[in-house]
This record gives sequence, structure tokens and C-alpha cells, in this order.
Amino acid sequence: MTGLFDSFQRHINYLRISVTDRCNLRCIYCMPPEGVALASHGEILSYEEISIVAQVGAKLGINKIRLTGGEPLVRAELSKLVQMLSQIEEIDEVSLTTNGTLLKRYIPMLKQAGLSRVNISLDTLQAGRFRHITRLGELRDVLYGIEAARGAGLDPVKINMVVMRGINDDEVLDFANMTYKEGWHVRFIELMPFANVAQPVSSSEMRQCIASLGKLEPYLRVTGNGPATYYRLPGAEGTIGFISPITECFCSNCNRMRLTSDGKLCPCLLADGEIDLKEALRHNASPQELERLFLKAVASKPERHHLADGIIPMTQNMFQIGG
Repeated sequence: MTGLFDSFQRHINYLRISVTDRCNLRCIYCMPPEGVALASHGEILSYEEISIVAQVGAKLGINKIRLTGGEPLVRAELSKLVQMLSQIEEIDEVSLTTNGTLLKRYIPMLKQAGLSRVNISLDTLQAGRFRHITRLGELRDVLYGIEAARGAGLDPVKINMVVMRGINDDEVLDFANMTYKEGWHVRFIELMPFANVAQPVSSSEMRQCIASLGKLEPYLRVTGNGPATYYRLPGAEGTIGFISPITECFCSNCNRMRLTSDGKLCPCLLADGEIDLKEALRHNASPQELERLFLKAVASKPERHHLADGIIPMTQNMFQIGG
């Protein structure tokens, strides 16, 4: 058996890299309105250090990378990192998760640098509500970013909606209808229990709501590396996905590791435990030592999270670990 596998024989081929803990929004489920204490420039990994980690992972079996934040586009010259990563021989895909507000400005450079795909976080189609949820920014900037990404051919552009009861759950049908109107690929995400802003809405409840538009047919031909299950409404060009970390645990199929902006390699988003690669990098660790640490992190990947047991990890916040 070739490739990279954890202790439970899950194939690990996907690395999510947080390039910054900074963000130009203050979403109610992620950050307090005043923001948070941020890492200094010297505390976060340089692009060269990130590239070294990616090369180590690639030699072991990582072939897909996603850049996240915070908001990755607030970090200067992100296209340089995209180019560095896309030139690693074993890497087949470099993608990006963004809030979309800066995307129109940077999409030409990102595309030229080798960016493969983009996911855009958008929790409402109402301008006033957008301001309430994000506390900053303008809805129109995200919509411009979506069109710019689609125009650049970064297909499929996926729209991620975190559904919050009493805040935006009344827009589930509006987003589902966008798979008809605009051919959007929409993914509905269950709210994580990290912030007491609202009650989550289960994926089964969302599916029941969307069923009023037509029968959801399973759809398997969606490019991606994540845990979503995909469907398509009759006659729709776009697709509908559900990411259900709480009610439909997908841990048995998890294929990912996460690198935080300050150099911690995390085996699981929803469990404590991490390996510090920054210290090793800045003490001129050999490629063999970095490989050993990478393998140690993979071996420590837990079988599943324990949200159902009321155990919530405390090591990192969502804006630090990259979602």
C-alpha cells in the first residue's frame, strides 16, 4: 500500500494551510467585534517555510493543498506562495478558501500563479444582514468576487453558507435557488459549537426544507477534497452540498492535516494536539527530521472528534486554524 496513511488506515493526501490569523471581517461566529490579539509577523511562517513543509508533505503523499486564514488575501503577495506551491512536482492542486471581498482585485494574479479552485464563504444574500453577520464589508464585493472567479475559470467555484437558526436559516431556499438561477455550487455547513451566537440547523432539516423545490438527487461528479455530500435539484446547473460535522460525523473518511499560520501541524480540527514545526524549521532541522515530525502528527490523528460527547477543543480558534 503506497501513500500516506494514519493509524486507522485513512489515506491522508490533503493539507490545509492557514497563512494568517488576520481577517478584514469580524464574523459573529468567528471573532469578537473588537478583533483579537494577533500574532506578530515574526511569529507566523514565511512563505519559504510554508513551502518547505509542503515539500515534506508532498514527498510523503500530500498532493492537494488549500490555503486558508483568517482571510488569506489580506496577506501580502499571496500569489507568490501559490506559485511556489503549484511548482512542487507532486502537488496536483492548490486551492483557496476566502471571504471573497478582495477576490476581484487579486484573481488574475492568483490564476496566473497556478491557483486551481476557490471556495467563497457567504452566509447571506441580504446586504443589511451581511453587515450584521460580518460586522464589516459589503455584500457586493463578495458577489463581484464570485463572478471574477467564475470568469477566470476556477471551476467549480463553491459557495459555503454556515446556517444559523434565527439568523440566516430563512435563506436556505434562496441559496438553493441560486443553483437554478446562477448555476452556483452551494454548500450548507452546520454551525460549529465554538461560539454562542445561535443554535445550529442540522443537515437533515436543511434537506427537508430544500425538498420543497424538488427531489434532491445524489451527485458524485463534484471536484473537491472535503467531507461534503452532494446533490442536484432537477434541472439545476449547480449543485447542493451538505457538510455535517455534528449530526453526520465524517471522521471515518477524513483525509486531511492542517498547518496553522504559526507553524503547528494539527491532525484534527476538532481535537487538541499539535506538532510544532516552526521551532524545527528555525533550528535548521533536516528534511529527515521534518519528515519524522510530519509522520508523528499523522500517526496521532484521532479516530473521531467528540463533539457529541460535549468535548470541544481549546487549542486553537477557528480564525487561527483555518476552518
